[in-house]
Amino acid sequence: MKLLINTAVIVATAFLFTSAMTKTKKDIVDVAISSKVHTTLVKAIKAADLVTTLKGMGPFTVFAPTNTAFSKLPSGTLTNLLKPENQSKLVSILTYHVVSGTLNANDILVAIQDGGGKALLTTVSGGSLTAKVVKGKVVLIDAKGNKSTVTNTNLEATNGVIHVIDRVLLPND
Repeated sequence: MKLLINTAVIVATAFLFTSAMTKTKKDIVDVAISSKVHTTLVKAIKAADLVTTLKGMGPFTVFAPTNTAFSKLPSGTLTNLLKPENQSKLVSILTYHVVSGTLNANDILVAIQDGGGKALLTTVSGGSLTAKVVKGKVVLIDAKGNKSTVTNTNLEATNGVIHVIDRVLLPND
């Protein structure tokens, strides 16, 4: 237990010092729009008609996949998801990346520690993500067992916080 606590303290310290801690007057969508690595996410948010929702009061914690994360999906997947007839599926996937409330990096680490090495996060789509620390980094495990590493944390918005991830998370169908 002492090793877990010491590891969590070390990880938390590293997490907080390497995070992009910026004060902003931008909401979740505006922060994503201003990011060169989230153009695909912004395109998907628009196609899913989630702009108004993610500009809303919140607060939200968004695990935001990068353009590279979307490129790791099987060939043709993104193109199909962006079609109007697949909007409900796209909404399901995107809202699976959103947790109600503001969970900064430290909050997530505390939840992992309090959970004995893992934390279950309930998404606004009703699904669950499992958060763990693996090799000093926070990793999210989706409903299908896929793993995504948090690569940047605490991008603050007026209605929540964004954490950047390296893979798209997928809910159960």
